[in-house]
Amino acid sequence: MPMGNAQPSVRPAQAGRTDGAVASGAARRGGRSRRAGGGSRTERLAPYVLVAPAILIIVLLRLYPLLLGVNFSFTGDGARNGTPVGLDNYLELVDDPLFRTALGNVGLLVLLLPVAVAIPGLLATFIYLRVPGHRVYRSVYFFPAVLSPVIVGAIFNLLLAFDGPLNAALGSVGIGSVDWLGNPDIAMFVVVGVHIWATFGMALVVFLAGFATLDSALLDAARVDGASLFQVIRHVIVPGLSRTIAFVFVTTMVGMLTSMFGLLYVMTSGGPEGSTYLPEYYIWIQQGQMNRPALASAASTALFVIMLVVGLLQVQLLRRAGRED
Repeated sequence: MPMGNAQPSVRPAQAGRTDGAVASGAARRGGRSRRAGGGSRTERLAPYVLVAPAILIIVLLRLYPLLLGVNFSFTGDGARNGTPVGLDNYLELVDDPLFRTALGNVGLLVLLLPVAVAIPGLLATFIYLRVPGHRVYRSVYFFPAVLSPVIVGAIFNLLLAFDGPLNAALGSVGIGSVDWLGNPDIAMFVVVGVHIWATFGMALVVFLAGFATLDSALLDAARVDGASLFQVIRHVIVPGLSRTIAFVFVTTMVGMLTSMFGLLYVMTSGGPEGSTYLPEYYIWIQQGQMNRPALASAASTALFVIMLVVGLLQVQLLRRAGRED
């Protein structure tokens, strides 16, 4: 009997302790899960908090002025200042031969764009393959990128003058002098060539950064298989750097359309005969000299649309080429 009385007294106590342990364990797990849930929400919100300042700056300093400029392009200049004029400014742009010349030069830039991308790409390839003197070339090729466009333009004005050293060198080998900046047929090619020389250092750095992500085992396998340099570039380097190439294509095109004003102003001032006009130079003429801000806003809007369309087309073409490879 004493033993039988002891057993019931022990079992409820053990059961109570077990139930309490289970309950306290569940409470701890619930607390941890709530803390984990709170941490996951914080982690989900963290990226938005971090990018919010950049988005705010872009909206206030980029998108909002862009919308104001588009709205202003539908108003008049001079006596019709602030008056809605519909599409009159855009129709005037179409009828302006200087603006049509500027659009034609944009087409020329698009045609020359592969050359502007191929030059730093090939140089980066040679540096990556460690040709003799690659360390010296790395610094020398980037040097023009740190020069001001005004300085670059002044230097090449001296070099390309009709009585300058380049024509003197051509005359010493029996070739007649060339009016590099005074001939409407070649002046734009000369300015674009100078721009490529002055800016390809940045693209070179981007390509070298892309090469850092390239699988070196693929290059080693190509060498073992006896692939030529052209085959290595076509079948290994270009597919491996497809995203880098797409980035360089877009940024180079944007730079050509928006960063050549300094060279144009110093080297040709839009001449000869308006043959070196680009949209950004046309915008400056209308705004700064002709005092026609509404027409300049219309030209700015047209330039933005051109950049957007060309950039999207380039990305799509490069993606399609990458899928085909």
